[in-house]
Amino acid sequence: MTAHEESLPIIVGVDGSPASVEALAFAARLALAFDTALTAVTTWTYPVMAVPFDPGTEWSPQQEAQRCLDDAVLEAFQGSPPVRFTSATMPGRAAEVLIERSAHASTLVVGSRGHGGFAGLLLGSVSAACAAHAHCPVLVVHSPTPPVPATGPSRGSAVGVNPTS
Repeated sequence: MTAHEESLPIIVGVDGSPASVEALAFAARLALAFDTALTAVTTWTYPVMAVPFDPGTEWSPQQEAQRCLDDAVLEAFQGSPPVRFTSATMPGRAAEVLIERSAHASTLVVGSRGHGGFAGLLLGSVSAACAAHAHCPVLVVHSPTPPVPATGPSRGSAVGVNPTS
């Protein structure tokens, strides 16, 4: 890493999904290892059918994005974010904002949606766009897989042998 890259933060895209929470926690470990700052970014846009300045509605996509980010930070860090941690909610489409921010980052970390089966092999549209167009290295983190329960071997099967194979 060059001196310039060392001074740039690690940027992580957060959308509240399990993969993005895992990406946030992983990015924090990277930031600690590389002794660099960490910035979590959540984006927001107005839904196509929403009227942005309707005085009768109290819903705000920016406030919803902030709540999503706050919840993800709480889950990823159990209430204690790293010392050099900042976060931001920004208007715009996720891929476009993250790609723009990647020009001033040492690494961009994003989550990949994991739906299992064949779909689980595919990147989400945001992670794929970031991997293709970011101005820095991109790390795509998959959702954590639930642990397999330790039930022990069944009668008649050998330890370490899958009886269905």
